[in-house]
Amino acid sequence: MTFISALRGVWSRVALAAAMLLAGLALPALAQEAGDPNFIPASQDPARTPNGLGQLPPMGWNSYNKYECKVTEADIRANADAIATNGMRELGYRYVIIDDCWEGARDKDGNLTAEPTRFPSGIKALADYVHARGLLFGIYSDGGIKTCAGFPGSQGHEFQDAATFARWGVDYLKYDWCEARTRNSEEAYSLMADALRATGRPILFSMCEWGLTKPWLWSEKIGNIRRTTGDLADAWSGVFLHQRGVMQIVALNEPLWSYAGPGHYNDPDMLQVGNGGMTDAEYRSHFSLWAMMAAPLIAGNDTGHMTPATKAILLNAEVIAVDQDPMGKQGRRLAESGGAEVWQRDLAGGAKAYLLFNASDKPTPIGVDTADMGFVDGKGPRVRDLWAHRDVTVSGKRYIRTVPPHDVVMIRVG
Repeated sequence: MTFISALRGVWSRVALAAAMLLAGLALPALAQEAGDPNFIPASQDPARTPNGLGQLPPMGWNSYNKYECKVTEADIRANADAIATNGMRELGYRYVIIDDCWEGARDKDGNLTAEPTRFPSGIKALADYVHARGLLFGIYSDGGIKTCAGFPGSQGHEFQDAATFARWGVDYLKYDWCEARTRNSEEAYSLMADALRATGRPILFSMCEWGLTKPWLWSEKIGNIRRTTGDLADAWSGVFLHQRGVMQIVALNEPLWSYAGPGHYNDPDMLQVGNGGMTDAEYRSHFSLWAMMAAPLIAGNDTGHMTPATKAILLNAEVIAVDQDPMGKQGRRLAESGGAEVWQRDLAGGAKAYLLFNASDKPTPIGVDTADMGFVDGKGPRVRDLWAHRDVTVSGKRYIRTVPPHDVVMIRVG
């Protein structure tokens, strides 16, 4: 550790202590030396409590998958207008989030500013515009000295930036992990969590450190959602530099099912539905898998110009209801053979959701034992096909459907 980085760490802790005293919050343990008997990791501090937000997986829209670094305030306004009028808002898509590249230089006092050419009205005016449409406003920053695109990060400015976000009317912070170098992730995310709490404004905290330091083990009281993977590509399968296809992302996120719950969900990255890299069947599977995994449903397409198929996927209220089930329990894969997978998710009131998922390249029969579905002597609960939008009849010892390649049958039982 260099002298400058050590000094920055000391200053951050001094700022943390001062701000928390002013806010009337309990001071966290500040001893950081290895072996110090007084050291308490932030996640294990008995004085720490969750922020109470994110009891259901957040839903909304993020700019990056569609616009990347070319995003403008006009793009944000256009998508806010669309979400407010096309039925998405009423189904729960509430957060409108600017990802990286909105930032300009810090001003003479070190405050963040918006890039003046693409965001001439400033962030406060943009947040007001989003709020006026009955939506919530999200923004992006980074736990390093720079963002992934090279703009100013929040390291060393945590409390200052959190206060700026609160003043602008931010409701959601996506906090990335580029240029963090040797920084301790738990310390970094805890510090920003405390900074957000100190503002007094409820700001949902999205931790985006890509699963590098297993945040599912320590972030339950720190962040509301935590990325468990690298970035999701608009592709069914494959590895592309820092991105992975749907199949690779699912393989990383599914085993973590036991760690998710209200207020602290696993995040396998934003949705790619409607961006053109996959078939409609693959997008349907993508959306269904995210719902089964209790993942955030953060759309990333042009919401003002959707095909009927894209709209039918993103606005499927019955699948969304599975994702938003109040029990908040992540589903998991029960069985897999030759690309034929059966998933189950326990839902509130004793109901269950099943996903018959065909990851193979040919039509495949996939089934579930009717006894497991609660049927006895041919009698059992209501069974609803969530993509066909109709009740189905169940008989015999197994409920079997032939599922097309890369597609799903999703049912709710009970």
